[in-house]
Amino acid sequence: MSDVAVNRTWPALKFGRNSGNAGVFVAFAVLLIALGFAAPRFFTVGNLTDVLRQAVPIAVISFGATFVIGMRGIDLSVGSTLALTGLATANLIVLGYPVTVACAAGIAVGATIGFVNGILITKIGITDFIATMAVMVISRGIVMVYTQGIPIVGASDPSFRVIGQSYLVGVPVPVILTVLVFAVVYYLMYYTRFGRFVLSIGSNPDAAHLVGIPTDKVRIAVYVLGGVLASFAGVLLTSRLEAAMPEAGQGYELDVIAAVVIGGTGLSGGRATLVGTAVGAVLMAVVRNALNLLNVNTFWHQVVIGTIILIAVAADRFNRRQKS
Repeated sequence: MSDVAVNRTWPALKFGRNSGNAGVFVAFAVLLIALGFAAPRFFTVGNLTDVLRQAVPIAVISFGATFVIGMRGIDLSVGSTLALTGLATANLIVLGYPVTVACAAGIAVGATIGFVNGILITKIGITDFIATMAVMVISRGIVMVYTQGIPIVGASDPSFRVIGQSYLVGVPVPVILTVLVFAVVYYLMYYTRFGRFVLSIGSNPDAAHLVGIPTDKVRIAVYVLGGVLASFAGVLLTSRLEAAMPEAGQGYELDVIAAVVIGGTGLSGGRATLVGTAVGAVLMAVVRNALNLLNVNTFWHQVVIGTIILIAVAADRFNRRQKS
């Protein structure tokens, strides 16, 4: 079987009018200019570093979500996966297990949740929205039952703190790790058969199956990848906080979807823009940071995020209609 008739060089770094991600760069630039006038503190080195740190969990999760949404799927369990990973990792460190074992166990949690999502969707036939929502509720419930709503503190092993708190040549290590993750997923998406299969399924799942693509296996692998990246984000966040917070990751689903869609990945599948996703994740962190700097009531934060999602989805629909 041939490689799904896609040119090997097709999506590398396209920033043109039709690349699907030009709008996010314009919006990002406009937002930064506006913040320069409205909140001068935004451009301080300390605040910009905080923005990058805040963007790390959403960015890492969004990279996995780009595969899922590009495949015409959805995963609502990523926030709960992050929380359950934090619980497993912090608990093992507090109990005295080596950091490598604790982190590996945390990543295994995400892989398992992703695998369960994939099986529920492909083999049992539950829709992705319902399957991942159920897993989200179950995972969050496990966290709450185990912790009774009380944070697990004491994950302060020096070698564990390095992951989320240290700097390398003045750059936070979590940011460097996020860039490395981006490089890996970028290669997977644009330079491997797996990435072409993902977008082929997103474009037309029936046609992808007819040409011999193992659609079920690819779907499961994509959800496992999403779970692993959500868990990695959980490890980074737990290291930064030196604790597992029961409410960690709540609402991340909205930020992740917003980052991916704003970045140019279509909810109807078949198109994925990882560069746009990265910028979208930073944009979401900037929005939340700006709301805090401007002393906007926290109850309005979700209203703003929801509005951003609506605008992004509407813009995606409009662009597709224009092209068709």
